[in-house]
Amino acid sequence: MSTDAPFLLACQRQPTPFTPIWIMRQAGRYLPEYRAVRERFTFLELCKTPEAATEVTVQPIDIVGTDAAILFADILLILESLELGLEFSPGDGPSLKRPIRSPEDVSSMPRPDVRDSLSYVFETIRQVRAALAGRVPLIGFAGAPFTLASYAIEGGGSRNYLATKRFLLEHPEAWNDLMGRLVDATVDYLGGQVDAGAQALQIFDSWVGHLGPDDYRTSVLPHMQNLFSRLPKSVPVIHFGTGTSGLLELMAAGGGDVIGLDWRIPLSEGWRRIGHDRAVQGNLDPAILFAPFPVIRQKVRALLAESDGRPGHIANLGHGVMPNTPVDGVRCLVDSVHEFSANT
Repeated sequence: MSTDAPFLLACQRQPTPFTPIWIMRQAGRYLPEYRAVRERFTFLELCKTPEAATEVTVQPIDIVGTDAAILFADILLILESLELGLEFSPGDGPSLKRPIRSPEDVSSMPRPDVRDSLSYVFETIRQVRAALAGRVPLIGFAGAPFTLASYAIEGGGSRNYLATKRFLLEHPEAWNDLMGRLVDATVDYLGGQVDAGAQALQIFDSWVGHLGPDDYRTSVLPHMQNLFSRLPKSVPVIHFGTGTSGLLELMAAGGGDVIGLDWRIPLSEGWRRIGHDRAVQGNLDPAILFAPFPVIRQKVRALLAESDGRPGHIANLGHGVMPNTPVDGVRCLVDSVHEFSANT
């Protein structure tokens, strides 16, 4: 795959023959083909079986025609290597048997060799690149330090992230130690992904929108700047979060060639605030995919108009595809983006 793939060109704010699109969680439960594979594996087993993970990574390229593949894995795999007892329970999602509850829990954490403990991820990347045979680029990814720390402290998901915020405020030294450890592990992990063949990276800061600007500036921004400064310069990096309309300028200061936007802000406004020297990704509401085709097509036209024809827009949802989303709705979205943005 040369660097003239539309997705990679858009990451660099270069002109493209059409607006490229990929979709977060494009390999997932909405696809019958994915569900058929999942019947043979638990979620963790699927992540750790390169042949099966390769199959589900490539499925959306064949089925809905997106312009990039994203590695099938999970942002929390890195926490398993930190010996926090990661588990995935059907219907309940991820949980950690040994969450962080004190500064002593941080100081006693191991410093694992993630290139060894997560070697199955790198093997999946190699197999995906072979299976794609240059059709589209492959995106690797990791969770951002704040989101990983939130899971590690909460022991799973949360509605208000109170335990995380209390730890951040009550134990700032331990918080910075934890974030630094997560940055170190993430740099090694993503470097290994690039070495294995990932052609772009995305940093998922799924829960950082729960912070206010002051706490982000003090307790997150320095670590994000450290992370981005140490990532490979050979591939573009996307910086994505949800509920981050109040943090966009700070996120841009944190780093990233592309800033992801969710649907809670017009794309044109978000791009203006980020700065037109960055590319943007997004930002349709995932619920739109349940709408009739004419509505989906109308929403696509409106989204593309928000970009004002400026190079550097990667079409995507503002978060992941939801379960039970109609596959035909996803196809309509992808086809409409290609049709309405084509430079003829």
